[in-house]
Amino acid sequence: MLLTLLLVLSGCGPAIAVTRPQAQPTVTINKSFQKGIPQVPKLPKYLCGAWSSANNPNPYGVITIYARLTQNVKPVPGASAQATAHFAYGDLNLDQAPVSDSGGYVSFVLQLRGQQPQLTAATVDVSFNVDGKTVTCTPAFFTPQ
Repeated sequence: MLLTLLLVLSGCGPAIAVTRPQAQPTVTINKSFQKGIPQVPKLPKYLCGAWSSANNPNPYGVITIYARLTQNVKPVPGASAQATAHFAYGDLNLDQAPVSDSGGYVSFVLQLRGQQPQLTAATVDVSFNVDGKTVTCTPAFFTPQ
């Protein structure tokens, strides 16, 4: 009885139409398209990056700018570095002259002294002198709060 009732009730539901998807066309790739693709670029011999100890410092605070130099992914010790802070109303050359340590790191102390308006980003360019060449790092940045 219960089985009959269930069969009757299931027949009362909406009808569902089942359609089969149409076959998709076959795609053929011509291998000659790869001839025009340039090769993957090689990494430069030296890489470096810079960053700030605080991304949102007090406008009158003191921050440290760090940078690291590598050659073929290995640290480069003994390279001299220089840095320039770019503020809204002018640049400031940091007169420190650090030399990279055994890990390839240098650091610069930067006293902000209200030189950058609040909520306005500033950048610091760092570069290293190595093998008679200048290697420029990706810049550090910060935004006083």
